Amino acid sequence: MIENLTRAADAEVISDGPGSFITLLTDTPELTCNTARFEVGAAGAPVHFHTKATEFFHVTDGRLDVLVGDEVRTLAKGDFISIAPGVKHAFAPAAGHTAEVFVGFTPGMARFDYYRLLGRVRAGEATVQDIIDSQPTYDNHYAESEAWAARPRSTEA
Repeated sequence: MIENLTRAADAEVISDGPGSFITLLTDTPELTCNTARFEVGAAGAPVHFHTKATEFFHVTDGRLDVLVGDEVRTLAKGDFISIAPGVKHAFAPAAGHTAEVFVGFTPGMARFDYYRLLGRVRAGEATVQDIIDSQPTYDNHYAESEAWAARPRSTEA
C-alpha cells in the first residue's frame, strides 16, 4: 500500500481572498483534499460546477452556506454534504460567522495548481482572465445563481 502523508507543519497554505485560507493536503488522480478557513465576511467560492468530480464538504467549525442547485443550505459544525458532477454549487461562511471546512474531490485532478492560480491572482501576479481560461483544465466551470446572489451576507472581511 502506498501512503500519502502531509504533515501540518509542511502543508502549503494559500490565501485566495480577504479572510480566506486554503491548506493543501493531497492531490492525486484519485483524490484531492484541502481545508478551507473563512473569516467573517469572506467571499468563499463563486457559483460553479464540475463535469467529472464529486466535491464534498465536512464542516469542522462554524457555519457554512452552501448552494446546491438553486437552494442555499446552511451547514453547521459536524455536517457533511457531497455534490455530484454537473450540479451548480458555491460556498461561503454564513452571515456573521466563520467557517472551517474539510473539502475533497473524487477523482482528483492536479487541482493544487488551480488553488495556486487563485493565490497568484490575489497577489496581482495573474488575472481573472487566467482563471476563466483555466476552466477546462481544472474542471471548474463558472455559473450564475439568483438564489446565491440573494442570500444574506456579512460585508466584514
